[in-house]
Amino acid sequence: MDTVKHNFENLFLQLGLSVEGKDIETFIQQHVLDAETALEDASFWSPGQSAFIKESRANDADWSEMVDALDSLLRKKR
Repeated sequence: MDTVKHNFENLFLQLGLSVEGKDIETFIQQHVLDAETALEDASFWSPGQSAFIKESRANDADWSEMVDALDSLLRKKR
């Protein structure tokens, strides 16, 4: 039974990214996706991070909702 809360902090931990201080906010501000690039194909992911994102979406896994939310935030207009 999965007891992990599916929030941005835990998603970033799953991706091996820092959650210290404002690190999540900083990451979102520093990374932008254009309309043609799938989230999992973004150049800033490692192969493992990309695979996690792709698998989460393909399997409609527990993380898919948070992955979709991150995708939306990275596509926001600046």
